[in-house]
Amino acid sequence: MVYFLTSSPCMPDSPALNPANGFVDELNKALPKTCRALFIASDPDDDVKLRRFAEDMESSFAEIGIRFSELSLLFRETQDECGYLLTRSDVVFLCGGHVPTQNRFFQEIGLREKLSGWDGVLIGVSAGTMNCEELVYAPPELEGEAIDPGYRRFFPGLGLTKVMLFPHFQETRYEVVDGLPTLETSLLPDSMGRRIYAMVDGSFILGKNGRDELRGEAYLIENGVLTQIGREGDILPL
Repeated sequence: MVYFLTSSPCMPDSPALNPANGFVDELNKALPKTCRALFIASDPDDDVKLRRFAEDMESSFAEIGIRFSELSLLFRETQDECGYLLTRSDVVFLCGGHVPTQNRFFQEIGLREKLSGWDGVLIGVSAGTMNCEELVYAPPELEGEAIDPGYRRFFPGLGLTKVMLFPHFQETRYEVVDGLPTLETSLLPDSMGRRIYAMVDGSFILGKNGRDELRGEAYLIENGVLTQIGREGDILPL
């Protein structure tokens, strides 16, 4: 499997693919000009959002010369077809949304087990990227989560990478949930004894041949310290 773990694959305020850091070039290397695509929901009960994203990506990939000969959607109505749809897909998209909601859906359909041995191209987007981790870290995102003593921040993921990722850092570093700043009250204290790699939109992890490369602007949050480790155009083996 080759995987692209993105913060966002698109340009700001546009569904067009972002060519920064070699993203489009690497997609063209990894994918045939005609391929079968599968989109897996972040919220299995919101097929409207899933369809809209799939349509946007179909158009955006066509603009870079990659056409989807088949386009399938995996959500509540089709979840029992997960294994079959995977075998018919060359590229799989894990969509963005609420990380715990998507994680529960992945557990329900046994996606980790079904992906083992699959050798296509996987593209994670935001929450989809975070759920690719061995141990998923999901700080509070929705109102009420930051003050909920029962909110879980760590749970098992798909195990594609051991790297712990946090997307949209150009915005989320300033995010406030329930009156609490996410960086100061979640990311920094939760990084004690851990490494969290924060990516801005346009940066991504490229995984192939058992190796991960971090491409573009990125930051390391470790033991309560925030350090910039990559700039636009940089390639950092992990």
